[in-house]
Amino acid sequence: MNILLCGNEKVFDGALTELISITNKTKETVNCYIFTMDLTRIKPEYTSIKDEQIEFLDKVIKTKNPENSVIKIDVTDLYEKEFGKCKNESAYCTPYTLLRLLADLVPEIPDKILYLDIDMMADDDISKLYNIDVSDYEYAAVKEKYGSVLLYPDYINAGMLLLNMKKIKETGLLEKARDLIKTKKMLFADQDAIYKATTKKLILPRIYNEQSKFNRKGTVICHFCKRLLWRPYPHTENYKQWHIKEVHEVLKCHTFDDDLNEYIELKKQYESRKEEKVNE
Repeated sequence: MNILLCGNEKVFDGALTELISITNKTKETVNCYIFTMDLTRIKPEYTSIKDEQIEFLDKVIKTKNPENSVIKIDVTDLYEKEFGKCKNESAYCTPYTLLRLLADLVPEIPDKILYLDIDMMADDDISKLYNIDVSDYEYAAVKEKYGSVLLYPDYINAGMLLLNMKKIKETGLLEKARDLIKTKKMLFADQDAIYKATTKKLILPRIYNEQSKFNRKGTVICHFCKRLLWRPYPHTENYKQWHIKEVHEVLKCHTFDDDLNEYIELKKQYESRKEEKVNE
């Protein structure tokens, strides 16, 4: 199974927790590609994910299956060529949300790949999602919880996209999306661009991108995205899976405790190794 993640060095905790949850629940081989870039011209913290972080992630998932792999792909030059200083570079999220729109320009990307946001956890074997037939579609996705009510009935959440890269290259989906990003300011830049550029998509049940309830039976992918909570008063929150205290106390979620306990121990190992290198 081919997976695509995107981000800078700050996504390490998300990638580690997510990959632990995925590889703990499948016997299939997982090849994870991570798009990254250096964008320190915008913010000092916008640095590429570190090689040592990639190496650690690779070692971790190889303990589950020696054929698993994590591959870093630096797309800095591609990004600057396509999106540098464009209208949507300062969108609601970081510019790293735009990196998935470069997938058709990267030769290493296979014909079928599952894009996942960094704030997702697998609650079941993701082969149930990955093996869905999308041969007649550009991609499969789940409706956006709020956007499908407030914007368009078929508006999708782009945090999970099962991509048919062969079909996408035929229809020019990502090329059209990039053109929109470069020419039109949009509220939800990458998500809006994908939605507007789509020719044919497959809408999947919420279990493949659950955006609100963490203990729903049958969930395959749980998305720790921004959500509205009604208690003790109406408000939004944006706790991620690695915010373990808040996940337990605010979200009342213990679904991923085994995965998160493993993450805690592995993160300690990573920090310890990093400290040892500094002291050498």
